[in-house]
Amino acid sequence: MLRTHNCGELRAKYAGEQVKLAGWVHHKRHHGGVLFVDLRDRYGRIQLTFRPEAAELFERAEKLGHETVISIDGTVLVRPPEARNPEMPTGEVEVIVERLEILSRAETPPFVIEDDVNASEETRLKYRYLDLRRPEMQSATVLRSNANRITRDFLFGEDFLEIETATLVRSTPEGARDFLVPSRMQRGKFYALPQSPQVYKQLLMIAGFDRYFQLARCYRDEDLRADRQLEFTQIDIEMSFVDEDDVLDLAERLTARLMSELCGVTLKLPLPRIPYDEAMRLYGSDKPDLRFGLEIHDITEAVKSSEFKVFSGAKAVRGIAVPKAAGFSRKQIDELTAKAQKLGAKGLAQMKFEGGELSGGIAKFLSEGELSAIRAEF
Repeated sequence: MLRTHNCGELRAKYAGEQVKLAGWVHHKRHHGGVLFVDLRDRYGRIQLTFRPEAAELFERAEKLGHETVISIDGTVLVRPPEARNPEMPTGEVEVIVERLEILSRAETPPFVIEDDVNASEETRLKYRYLDLRRPEMQSATVLRSNANRITRDFLFGEDFLEIETATLVRSTPEGARDFLVPSRMQRGKFYALPQSPQVYKQLLMIAGFDRYFQLARCYRDEDLRADRQLEFTQIDIEMSFVDEDDVLDLAERLTARLMSELCGVTLKLPLPRIPYDEAMRLYGSDKPDLRFGLEIHDITEAVKSSEFKVFSGAKAVRGIAVPKAAGFSRKQIDELTAKAQKLGAKGLAQMKFEGGELSGGIAKFLSEGELSAIRAEF
């Protein structure tokens, strides 16, 4: 056994114990004739101490390079109060090294293994195995693993079966282009990689497996965006003999479990629900951010007979009320108009509401009755 403990677990209660540790050399520094080495693994860091009286050991330790993999034997000691590091969970102890073995000597890495890495994305991807050593990347990977475990535990508790479906499939319409894999046995024909397990999970329902789930890998040949990836993993679920509320209830409880165990956040269930039509009417999106607050108001009826043809000639007229925007300058309004045009609008119709009255902008084209009806809508 090359280690008895990991680098993140040693505390004062282990003082005096003999331990074996293994990991990567993170930092190395001299202080008062003593050599200190921070040893790192995915669990954390621990300070190793090499004393000059152990001359041969000290000399070998001085030659250690960053990211060299080593194994050590040593004794855990509590650090003096003035030498403790409150920034490290193991900062109250150190390990006095008595044996050192170099498992893999490293060349100078192309970038420092820290969260604030000063390297391009191209370099990080080229040396992905080094990038994945950074604490940020390791935390994200552990978080994902824990999310998978919690999801499985929850769904097993709900009597679901985890069933793997095929990944070399027949092409089916899914809304994106397929990745194709040529068949060796049937020249000129191709398999498709699944955009989702949709067909197979429906077949499972027909077969009587009434509760199925899978952490499914999906493939979609489409342009990359923040929310579009060539391959991704989704929590794929199918149920028989349920209605819409059953599906929403299960999804809410799974989400609440994940938020509780991963983030320490308690969600109050049931979560607020909004019908699709209402979301589109009030926010213009099927995934609205309810913190936004600028709900869309329909004033079509109020202006359907207006002499202002831009409104009366439109199929629908809708607007938003922006708090504290009555004082916007002409420059600010022009900037908003330019942004609206960039998004496809021909312009931005606006007026301000002050002292109970609508004025400025398009207000001059509307009758008092129409202005009154608009005020009532908002």
